[in-house]
Amino acid sequence: MSSLSVKIQDVFNEPACDKNRGKDAKARKQGCARALTPGAAAGGCAFDGAKIVLQPITDVAHLVHAPLACEGNSWDNRGAASSGPSLWRTSFTTDLTELEVVMGQGERKLFKAIREIKEAYAPPAVFVYSTCVTALIGDDIEAVCKRAAEKFGLAVVPINAPGLAGSKNLGNKLAAEALLDHVIGTVEPDDAGPYDINILGEFNLSGEFWLIKPLLDRLGIRVRACIPGDARYLDIASAHHARAAMVVCSTALVSLARKMDERWGIPFFEGSFYGISDTSEALRNIAELLVRKGADPEILDRTETLIAEQEAIAWKKLEAYRVRLQGKRVLLNTGGVKSWSVVHALVEIGIEIVGTSVKKSTVEDKERIKQVLKDDIHMFEQMPARDLYAMLSAGKADIMLSGGRTQFVALKAKTPWLDINQERQHPYAGYDGMVELVRQIDLAIHNPIWSQVRERAPWDGPALGTTNCRAHAENLHAVQESAGKAPTICASAEEIR
Repeated sequence: MSSLSVKIQDVFNEPACDKNRGKDAKARKQGCARALTPGAAAGGCAFDGAKIVLQPITDVAHLVHAPLACEGNSWDNRGAASSGPSLWRTSFTTDLTELEVVMGQGERKLFKAIREIKEAYAPPAVFVYSTCVTALIGDDIEAVCKRAAEKFGLAVVPINAPGLAGSKNLGNKLAAEALLDHVIGTVEPDDAGPYDINILGEFNLSGEFWLIKPLLDRLGIRVRACIPGDARYLDIASAHHARAAMVVCSTALVSLARKMDERWGIPFFEGSFYGISDTSEALRNIAELLVRKGADPEILDRTETLIAEQEAIAWKKLEAYRVRLQGKRVLLNTGGVKSWSVVHALVEIGIEIVGTSVKKSTVEDKERIKQVLKDDIHMFEQMPARDLYAMLSAGKADIMLSGGRTQFVALKAKTPWLDINQERQHPYAGYDGMVELVRQIDLAIHNPIWSQVRERAPWDGPALGTTNCRAHAENLHAVQESAGKAPTICASAEEIR
């Protein structure tokens, strides 16, 4: 059995997943991947998933060993942001051609590409991604990476997650395995302290992590590594010295959190920075884990003081929107951590949830939704576009929050829409992020364009009478005269008939 097959079976057998623990041994090894529907979009491959997890590591050169199209389809596939290095936004690929594939020149070209990156950019590390083509022709990227690391004196990390291996979620897990095997634990820091933490599964979308970090800074808590949002290679390499960890997206990186706990004794919990209550609860859990690992208990009091201050500020800002949004109905078509964290955040200010997708949610995610909504009748695994359109056009929701792929369903139904997925332009995490989310919902719902687009078009109404024609003519003449144009003669009502 190949090393990749062994790795896939290992990540599928995840004891930290409640859904996985409920299966028998045979079903557990088969994993959670569903058979793809012929003709339907697969939702991303393993290579895409690996790139999503690792691309936001900002000072690393990400080299895709493949024909050009693979890198073109995956580059900058998330709205992550960097506070410093920009190397991660430079596209690197070996750009294999048919001749090189046939003549077996792939490994030679890969080695040469690593050397060129070393000489031109001198990064702390190069991540090399296997793809379908190079996996099929048998290029041994692990051997090439090992030789290049010895030759050039830098970290060269093989990411063995070709697209044919499976789904995007599997790629997330294989990327985490690569970090465990080749990165984490390779650097020993000289500044480890009792208040160091890791945050896993935070992508810093639209700079959201920058709304959370100042809160932790005020508590004296240092983020040793945020994986992967706005991360640096050396921070991740020394992440094994953290005292506690928070998992934001468990479907992607819960296995990384569990294995770091087993190897280095770093306890973790799953939490969310979306919504006022969830942000406060996350800060409390971080402080409690640090105290359990030896930190001074006085951090608990400082945490409560900070929470009280920030909650008071946030609720005061939200009062201006409460009356305007009370009873407004939201349809949430997303998944994962957002399926419950955003639900909780919106319910806090009096918004009604008429439905939320749980397609990518874990068992724990679904249980949290049930606790917030008191039932599961508003949860749906997936909803076809025609059903979304029918629901919105019937006026059962005042706004839909989703990703860009379903925005046109809402727009066709003449319903306000707000981007809540990775392409969003505004940060929604933390106390300030919650205020921004509510502000954007308010702006979308009360935008005057919706009352205009819902009106009947003039040509869909009854025939113009004499009075309506005269009024129309007078308005038209006034507009034309103000523009310096000669008035157009309007036909009489008799002529119109």
